[in-house]
Amino acid sequence: MCGIFGYINYLVEKDRAVILETLVNGLSRLEYRGYDSAGVAIDGDKKDEVFAYKEVGKVAKLKDLIKESKPDLTKVFDSHAGIAHTRWATHGPPSRLNCHPHRSDPSWEFSVVHNGIITNYKELKSFLETKGFRFETETDTECIAKLAKYIYDSHQDIEFTVLAKAVIKELQGAFGLLLKSVHYPHEVIAARKGSPLVVGVRTQRKMKVDFVDVEYSEEGALTAEQASQNIALKRSTGNLLAPPDKSLLHRSQSRAFISDDGAPFPAEFFLSSDPSAIVEHTKKVLYLEDDDIAHIHEGQLNIHRLTKDDGTSNVRAIQTLELELQEIMKGKFDHFMQKEIFEQPESVVNTMRGRLDVANKKVTLGGLRQYITTIRRCRRIIFVACGTSYHSCMAVRGVFEELTEIPISVELASDFLDRQAPVFRDDTCVFVSQSGETADSLMALRYCLERGALTVGIVNAVGSSISLITHCGVHINAGPEIGVASTKAYTSQFVAMVMFALSLSEDRASKQKRREDIMDGLAKVSEQFKHILKLNDPIKAMCNKFFKHQKSLLLLGRGNQFATALEGALKIKEISYLHCEAVMSGELKHGVLALVDENLPIIMILTRDDIFTKSLNAYQQIIARGGRPIVICNEGDPEFPSEQSERIEIPKTVDCLQGLLNVIPLQLIAYWLAVGEGLNVDFPRNLAKSVTVE
Repeated sequence: MCGIFGYINYLVEKDRAVILETLVNGLSRLEYRGYDSAGVAIDGDKKDEVFAYKEVGKVAKLKDLIKESKPDLTKVFDSHAGIAHTRWATHGPPSRLNCHPHRSDPSWEFSVVHNGIITNYKELKSFLETKGFRFETETDTECIAKLAKYIYDSHQDIEFTVLAKAVIKELQGAFGLLLKSVHYPHEVIAARKGSPLVVGVRTQRKMKVDFVDVEYSEEGALTAEQASQNIALKRSTGNLLAPPDKSLLHRSQSRAFISDDGAPFPAEFFLSSDPSAIVEHTKKVLYLEDDDIAHIHEGQLNIHRLTKDDGTSNVRAIQTLELELQEIMKGKFDHFMQKEIFEQPESVVNTMRGRLDVANKKVTLGGLRQYITTIRRCRRIIFVACGTSYHSCMAVRGVFEELTEIPISVELASDFLDRQAPVFRDDTCVFVSQSGETADSLMALRYCLERGALTVGIVNAVGSSISLITHCGVHINAGPEIGVASTKAYTSQFVAMVMFALSLSEDRASKQKRREDIMDGLAKVSEQFKHILKLNDPIKAMCNKFFKHQKSLLLLGRGNQFATALEGALKIKEISYLHCEAVMSGELKHGVLALVDENLPIIMILTRDDIFTKSLNAYQQIIARGGRPIVICNEGDPEFPSEQSERIEIPKTVDCLQGLLNVIPLQLIAYWLAVGEGLNVDFPRNLAKSVTVE
């Protein structure tokens, strides 16, 4: 939720039309994250002037507003800094006033865009109000800009990085932010704590090195008296903010951006919440880590941190993106979600590529190699996740228990934190997240790290917070997922975690035959997906026939298929807005049966496994009460005559993998239900792709 984009050019001539187009198109690439308003701030026609454009609604409306404002689009800048934002309202309703960027004062001395939540903003606001500041919005973000101005007014010769450190040291909560100022023209500060930020770099000459050094404050040089006053608000006494000491800053030039004669060279920088917004400009990117403060100025990128003894690397690598622009475009499909459903035959292969050797019956997960022996010795494995990722954990719980014989628990991250569940040093905690930035999962991760547990990340986004903070992990390699309703990430998480279980059980001779059967099943999954996707048109017709204008839907599954039912119900709810309840078939008689009559739409997952006869009991109870369920069953199953029920026939596979196949028709049902109602499939109301706040 929320999206940040920034563009800085140095000694690269760009007219205002190109600068605005770059910023607005960057926001368009971030629309999938969910938002309700958008805005940009760019340099004006005068040296100390800022042009800001803010609008409620989609990015297209922001474009219209800019066009109506008629700025001079021909004005050329050889150096310029612009920032932009898509907002998902948390503090204050969507409005032009509450929309980002926010300003320090009517002259826009400082401008800021911000993702996340500042938890101590009320305290900061109260302090600043006592100093004469008047707040014009209901947001938590405005206090950042005003705090920057307050510090600058007190110490006008302060360097931008020192000022930024003073501001950031006061902020509590989670944030990714960009800060620009008329006092520091063509410069931008980017800071990250719990909210992703990536920097794209495009230079006209080859960079000297493929990394950027991290620079630290030399706090050891402070006296005790200075340390007690170091950049801290004196809230109890109302004293001024203590002046930051300029000697704290260790100055150096970025080795990557210096030419042979020692002079900086022309460069462009792109800042974003997501690399998908950068790939059309450059493939050279640097991922900021938590507590990094990046300073972009004069064609250079410097990274600062407040303290050195925090276990982080002394450099940040400049990586090459493997993402292709066409991967994030819809192509022949009407919606990103539809495209991603049909990409699953390829995405699961990408998850297994280089890891599953079917011929030699071997699984190699390089990201876990150093820790696999330790995980085998742990006393329990705790899976922690939210939403779709939680359902994928539920789906593989059984195969983990069977193959590893280690006690398994699956936890919703928010509930896990609410309970302050006990975690011990000999536990292994697995955090599953498509974005790797899910706020509740991140807080649960930090909770487990504090208690000494081994942590494993299962994520899709390279460079995300969970991938950086966990001890080890697996990238699911599903490719970019733009649609808010997760589809291919679910199936790739499922496959990645099954391979995790196979890898853990490699030393168990008694499980060898079972492991080989599962590997053979994984090898066939892609072709089986293609076969199931041929049901697209029949499923579309079925939705129009049976679910049109319905108010509620029941979805039943048992055993491994209960997780499939949960995931299918979530998909239907989040994009079609149809109430859908997932029920474990064994619980049908414990109250839910009262809902069943000839009018209630019911979908039952009844593919064959060891508990098929138990699941069949629920089917017979529904038929006896006049229900006419739609049955997801194996191909050619004689148990379900067409006169009693509609059937969606699915290929048979190993029981623990059957949920992978069964979820595909449920994804298609959710999609066609939403399309049939004329809804926005990719951006359902009230939801965001990456849930970066609690």
